[in-house]
Amino acid sequence: MNKKEGAAAIESILFAMGDSVEIKKLADALEESKDEVLEQLEYLKDKYKKSDSGIEMIELEDSVQLCTKKDMYKYLIKVATTPKKYSLSDSVLETLSIIAYKQPVTKMEVERIRGVNSDHAVNKLVEYGLITELGRMDAPGRPILFGTTEEFLRSFGVKSIDDLPTFDAVKVEQFKEEAEKEIDVKLDI
Repeated sequence: MNKKEGAAAIESILFAMGDSVEIKKLADALEESKDEVLEQLEYLKDKYKKSDSGIEMIELEDSVQLCTKKDMYKYLIKVATTPKKYSLSDSVLETLSIIAYKQPVTKMEVERIRGVNSDHAVNKLVEYGLITELGRMDAPGRPILFGTTEEFLRSFGVKSIDDLPTFDAVKVEQFKEEAEKEIDVKLDI
């Protein structure tokens, strides 16, 4: 199969699936090497960039997906129903941040960091599809481990969790000192 035929086959698979497809699965379906599939994916990305097409290909971890180009959203919205809007309260956003940076993490670990019950926040994040169960910890009670989803990556515009912003160690220490001072003040009352 030449590059154009392979790219057309990949394009048809991605279109039909709708969601992201792992690159390995594409290679298996085409009975080609991962490197050949990566070349075909590059060909498709270039094709979409150069053309006046309304779609583009995005990468999410080790998967790819076809989606509407951002400048075409205004037309899509006129036809489609209103897209889901997440109402992320401060507590839900705080919980999501902890899960994103500490994953895989249990609800108990999230609650230990936040200092409050996180049942509602975790349930909302699962409902919104931003986090998912990754498995169970090999510990007493076998607590559920949570992590982020591809929907999280899409919603926050990052390719992988490695692309999340990093923290300045000096500022983290300053925040810790401020929090300790606040705790000391509260205990003196």
